[in-house]
Amino acid sequence: MVLVNVFAIISAALFFMKTISPVAFLVSSVLWFGLMISFWYLLPITIYRKSSTFRDRFKATFGKESFTIENERGSRSWPWNSFSTLMESPHFFHLYFNTRSFFIVPKEAFEGDEVHAARKVLTANIHK
Repeated sequence: MVLVNVFAIISAALFFMKTISPVAFLVSSVLWFGLMISFWYLLPITIYRKSSTFRDRFKATFGKESFTIENERGSRSWPWNSFSTLMESPHFFHLYFNTRSFFIVPKEAFEGDEVHAARKVLTANIHK
C-alpha cells in the first residue's frame, strides 16, 4: 500500500512538472482510487464475511496477570509477558506477540472513559 501511495505522489509530481500527459495522470489516479477502495473496504469485507470468528461476540478481560478473551465456545488467556509491543491506532489497540503475530482489540468495545482505563492497563503491562 505504501508503494501505491508513492506511485500516486510521483505521478502527481510528474503531472505538475508537465512530464506526463493529463490522460496518464487521470489513469494513474483512477488506478490509485481503485486500489485504495479495495484495500480499505473490499478486502476487509470479503475477509470478515468468510470467517465466522469475526461474527462472534467476544468478551475481553484485562486482569492483573493476564489478558483473556472468551465467547460461547470457550476462552483463551495470555500472560502479559506474552506480548512484546503495544501499538495504538485511531480505532484499535494492536497487541503484538512478535513482529508477525498480533491481536487487535477494537476501541469501540469500550464506552466513554473505559478507553482511557484500558490504555493505562495496556501500557502498564506491555512494555515496548
